Amino acid sequence: MLFLRRTLPLALAFILGITGIFVFYVPHSTSQLIETELALWDRIIWAFAMLLGIYSLLKLHLGRVRKQQAGWGYSFLVFFGFFLMFIFSVYNSGNGPFVPRSNAPEDPFNWMFQYVQVPADATMFSILAFFIASAAYRTFRARTPEAAILLVAAIIVMLGRVPIGAVISDFFPMASTWLMDVPNLAAKRGILLGVSLGAIATALRIIFGIERAYLGGGE
Repeated sequence: MLFLRRTLPLALAFILGITGIFVFYVPHSTSQLIETELALWDRIIWAFAMLLGIYSLLKLHLGRVRKQQAGWGYSFLVFFGFFLMFIFSVYNSGNGPFVPRSNAPEDPFNWMFQYVQVPADATMFSILAFFIASAAYRTFRARTPEAAILLVAAIIVMLGRVPIGAVISDFFPMASTWLMDVPNLAAKRGILLGVSLGAIATALRIIFGIERAYLGGGE
């Protein structure tokens, strides 16, 4: 049991991690074959991970419905939407699940996605925009010199991105472009570099067995 829970996952992480590095940095025909094979295995693992995620989601919401916890009606809607879309996907306009699904708008699966999922996403993002505006209002208060600089830069960028800014003065579009291309881009590259170094460090820790949190048992 210890071999399956700890030794085997660590060995697989090391072997596949070293293999991935080898495939990426050694452009050889053998490397390409290995990369193709790993890509196929990745698809298989992704499919099983998706099934595990579906099981976890349904189990969570089933528990809420059984216990009638707060908001259990939304969990019932999750079940309803999941099984409805599953039935439409398998039905496939009468062609069955083993025929490629048509992209026709009248297909029930595509219709549900286009006229239910897409408007729901738009609604959620619209609501999120008000929360962002509220957070921006609380953040852009010139209580400190840094906050004042952030406030002035935000106003310049907003005015430079809308037509009224150019009507007021040509300074706003030029200043907005400079702020986005110089200070903003420098900060983005610094953040991206930090994230990349962190990802490399985490990958090496996993490959060499230093990071074992994914095993679920800590040390």
